[in-house]
Amino acid sequence: MNLDKDLVASSFASSERTYLNNASSSLIPLSTIRVMTDFTMRYNDLGPDSLDFASLLSQKSVELRQTISKLVKCRPEEVVLTSSVTEGINAVASGIILHKDSNFVIRGTTHEHHSNYYPWLRLGKKSELRSIAHDTNGFFEISELEKKLDRNTKLVALSHGLYNTGAILPISEIGKMLNERGVPFFVDAAQTIGCAGEFDFAKSGADFVAFNGYKWLCGPMGIGVFICKKDSAPLLEPMQLAGESAMLYDGTNLAYKDIPDRFQGGFRNFAAIVGLQNSISFLMGLGIANIREKIIGLANLLRDELAKIPGVTLYGPQDHTKRTSIVSFTIQNKTPQEVVQRLEQQKMVLAVREIDNIKIVRASPHFFNTESEMLKLADLIKRL
Repeated sequence: MNLDKDLVASSFASSERTYLNNASSSLIPLSTIRVMTDFTMRYNDLGPDSLDFASLLSQKSVELRQTISKLVKCRPEEVVLTSSVTEGINAVASGIILHKDSNFVIRGTTHEHHSNYYPWLRLGKKSELRSIAHDTNGFFEISELEKKLDRNTKLVALSHGLYNTGAILPISEIGKMLNERGVPFFVDAAQTIGCAGEFDFAKSGADFVAFNGYKWLCGPMGIGVFICKKDSAPLLEPMQLAGESAMLYDGTNLAYKDIPDRFQGGFRNFAAIVGLQNSISFLMGLGIANIREKIIGLANLLRDELAKIPGVTLYGPQDHTKRTSIVSFTIQNKTPQEVVQRLEQQKMVLAVREIDNIKIVRASPHFFNTESEMLKLADLIKRL
């Protein structure tokens, strides 16, 4: 099945700009904006703290959890709503129960996104932090990870897709090995859910997965998802406590509720619940595999065109099956900041990022982008 071009084009507001920074946050479908507006009006009509609104909110929350469970193939009760992927990461980094001789393993270094690096650095003050050596694309040998593990390893934390090179790590292979050794596994899936094809939580071998709704899922800002395997919930102490997540017994003692409530003390972005529900349903209607096929085709086209331009250096895996639609590059004698600024003056929106200590320009097309936009971008770069 191919994506319906007319349907895709009519689903987003027309703009003079070409938006190619979807790895940061994506455009929102018009239908999502409408359902959020309608929901907010309903919120006022019923009364924010009325029984009728509470019933409506419960219904919408159940619907979203069911939709996410279909998207990533987990149980609905394993879906915890957050404000961002960062909140999900910190739920694990701050909540993981450690012992005196505990250690944990990350891919680490400045090659990693700050959100999936800084929380682990802080945890390293309480427990031994071990980091896996990797190549320039961010890949490593699974055997090197195995060497870092022992009976005191309490967690391995990795990104599924890398924000700078676009490399996709083989988390299912890694998860299988970790499961066999009884080592809990956290996956930051911010750069893969919605753009890298189908995701199967069970087959990933992960105990915990975090992603957000406003990158590749085209949802509103301020909502993310934390997937916690039901059997793995006792490994974490909840960091946010309120009446939604805990209860008193014997007058002064606290008992944590079951998931998802256990990790969700006070989520209030109600309009985003219906917004994300609509956006995910829209993407699933188009087909997650179809979206992957479309955007990797755009990325391949852009890479091919950029490779023809003298002075352009491309980063990331050559093999398109091992990367997302992120296309990272530099131009000789031009700083990434200068390139991004000049392109934005030409109504092309890209981003400056880094690979270790090298600043790069990052383009990240999504399914609403077109081949003609890739060719236009390459032409503008040629003329810079």
